[in-house]
Amino acid sequence: MKKQGILNSHISKVLADLGHTDTIVIADVGLPIPDGVEKIDLALTLGSPSFEETVNAVAADMEIEKVVIANEIQTDNPQALHYIEGKFAGRAIETCPHEEFKQLTRKARAVIRTGEAKPFANIILQAGVYFG
Repeated sequence: MKKQGILNSHISKVLADLGHTDTIVIADVGLPIPDGVEKIDLALTLGSPSFEETVNAVAADMEIEKVVIANEIQTDNPQALHYIEGKFAGRAIETCPHEEFKQLTRKARAVIRTGEAKPFANIILQAGVYFG
């Protein structure tokens, strides 16, 4: 049995299978999941697990070179934006309109659905290369 890191076997497998520039999405309860993209549903109740809790766990186990967020987060969820800017300081943070963001999720290896019930608490994480 694993004793640290991601215990969820589905997330652990997705992370182990990622190659350079592959993406995964961490999503709030409302983001539509495109057909054909693996959905890992963690949502238990509204707010649980939270967006931040899920991002923290995944980021601790994944080499991330770039993140993508929707422009709308700036006005509709500044708390999440502040968290993302602090968490990913020093990495590329790209923004795009929410409709474009949803199109980008079609290329993701998986979408991890949280219980987060705040608007635009969604992020695309692009895998980097870890050389130890």
